[in-house]
Amino acid sequence: MDYYARLSQKGKPFVALTGLTHKEFKRLLPGFRTCLLKRMKHYTLKGKKRGGGQRRRRYVEYSNSPLLTIEDKLMFILVYLRKGTTQDIFGAVFHMSQPVANKWIHILHPCLNQALADLGERPARSVAELHLSPKGGQVFFQDGTERPIERPKDPDLQRLYYSGKKKKHCIKNNVLIDLRPKILLLTPTCEGKKHDKKVADDIGLVLPAGSSLYQDLGFLGYSVLNVTMIQPIKKPRGKELTPERKEINRQISSVRVRVEHAIGGVKRFRIVKDQVRARKDNFRDRVMETCCGLHNFRLNFRPGNYKSDFDKI
Repeated sequence: MDYYARLSQKGKPFVALTGLTHKEFKRLLPGFRTCLLKRMKHYTLKGKKRGGGQRRRRYVEYSNSPLLTIEDKLMFILVYLRKGTTQDIFGAVFHMSQPVANKWIHILHPCLNQALADLGERPARSVAELHLSPKGGQVFFQDGTERPIERPKDPDLQRLYYSGKKKKHCIKNNVLIDLRPKILLLTPTCEGKKHDKKVADDIGLVLPAGSSLYQDLGFLGYSVLNVTMIQPIKKPRGKELTPERKEINRQISSVRVRVEHAIGGVKRFRIVKDQVRARKDNFRDRVMETCCGLHNFRLNFRPGNYKSDFDKI
């Protein structure tokens, strides 16, 4: 069944299903096609390596494939990320069994992730990968975000992944964004018990001298060399803030809300908002990376105050 041909004629339903407009989908498609064909050149659908030399069998889509075209394949993985439903329900929607749906998810997701990396939209995963302009006066924002997981059966793991802030079992990442707000850095996924400041301490963040870094009170006491740290004023125990200090906090929050917009843009894809059950091949960490890349990719097409690199397309 040609899913893309059937749904691409509808504007709002297409965006609701994939998280991308038609223009964004078409811009992402060539890179995705290149990554998929490169993978299938060396591996079969079952993940086995193809033979070398002249005897290597060329990849040809089989006639009864549930996903006949490249467009269908890209739409399949985007819908899975956007809706985050269970694989048996998702397979039924695309007329395939749960094991077949699982197979396609783990074939197509790495290809989408690599396509975003080739476009330069995937965030850095360590300070060593973070390449920033050395000029001073830049503004950055840092915050943590949590994602719910199933309650572990092991009591030790229950304590490790239990978040006192969310009152449930979670995994956590910190993000660093700029003014666009583009996600520049995504820290490795860690257990929900770990404090935001501890995550920040572990990565050893380095920013251009003379920059400013906005963060909330979860990072109280955290600092970066030669960088101005901007945080709300903490309310004294048993007292109230003065009206002047409340106004300062309001102004800081009105600027710092950009990081909340960025995290909200990532969590439009419900795979990183709702409880995710998939664990194969570090999937929970990689899927957050992919959704951050999709958020960064979408920023290129947003009107308004965000600068666009794709206006001429």
